[in-house]
Amino acid sequence: MTHQNFTRILPGLLTAVVALAFAFAIHAAVPALPAMTLAVVLGLLAANLPGTAVWTAGRARPGLDFAGKHLMRGGIVLLGLKVSLSDVLGLGWLALLLITAVVVASFAGTYGISRLFRLPADTALLIATGFSICGASAIGAMAAVRRISHRDTVLPVALVTLCGTLAIGVLPLLVHPLQLSPEAFGAWTGASVHDVGQVVATAQTAGPAALALAVVVKLTRVILLAPMVAMAGAEQRIGHRRKAGGRDGAPAGRPPLVPLFVVGFIVMVALRSSGWLSSGWLEAAAGLQDVLLGAALFGLGSAVRIRTLLHTGARAVLAALAAWLLIAVLGLAAALLIVQ
Repeated sequence: MTHQNFTRILPGLLTAVVALAFAFAIHAAVPALPAMTLAVVLGLLAANLPGTAVWTAGRARPGLDFAGKHLMRGGIVLLGLKVSLSDVLGLGWLALLLITAVVVASFAGTYGISRLFRLPADTALLIATGFSICGASAIGAMAAVRRISHRDTVLPVALVTLCGTLAIGVLPLLVHPLQLSPEAFGAWTGASVHDVGQVVATAQTAGPAALALAVVVKLTRVILLAPMVAMAGAEQRIGHRRKAGGRDGAPAGRPPLVPLFVVGFIVMVALRSSGWLSSGWLEAAAGLQDVLLGAALFGLGSAVRIRTLLHTGARAVLAALAAWLLIAVLGLAAALLIVQ
């Protein structure tokens, strides 16, 4: 990166850092509010309040766009250090099959609902990926492998944040009406809530047993990020080759099968599963991941104009709510089978 480019993105990066400090401070005061969700909300406020809107749309924009794209990828790589294969396999094969089935059905159902509401194919793909796997991180990964423009990720990220935040408030209210044990509630949360931080915020309301199972179930969904984007990349390459008329030579600029940052994610999963890293290194990596993802989410949130969202996103919001309900029902059914 040249000095000129660094100078250009520095104001936006510093803005993201300051906002992230506020997000962490609020999370420390109110632990039920995930820092990553707060980062998106602060981005939304910065983009729409008169005192800050001009700054985020002008001088800070290059750095905020850089954070939303490149820091997101770094955060996805480090996300792999949270996934231990031994913990995942400890759930048993029935649970793994059920979780995989929920992810596949959620993806297909959410994509179908989005298209039913006449959303563009790329938007439907990103919403389905974010809702079925791991929120904004999955959206960033899918956008990269499908070469979907950065600005087209803004609406899906806003929707996945909205519905994940809704889950934090709604799901705990249903524990007693549905007569769920802590383990069943934890499995339900892990199988149906989008972002890891939102899963933690929701599951901890039912105690440590619910939280422990919720995290493992959620991280099992996270590990499916790699095969899903690999399949999307393969489909993109096949389509690219067909457009080129089936020539033997690979056309210039064809999309990669798996982006390097997804390869990095897989390597980090393997490293975590090896047991070589001490708890100190894992905690440091988790802190760095929060910083990278938080800055990225603030950058994405700061690109959302509420007026535009209300004008163009009403159908998208309805589609997201319908998909959220579908995933909640699928996740509950799987959870009850997992803990029976």
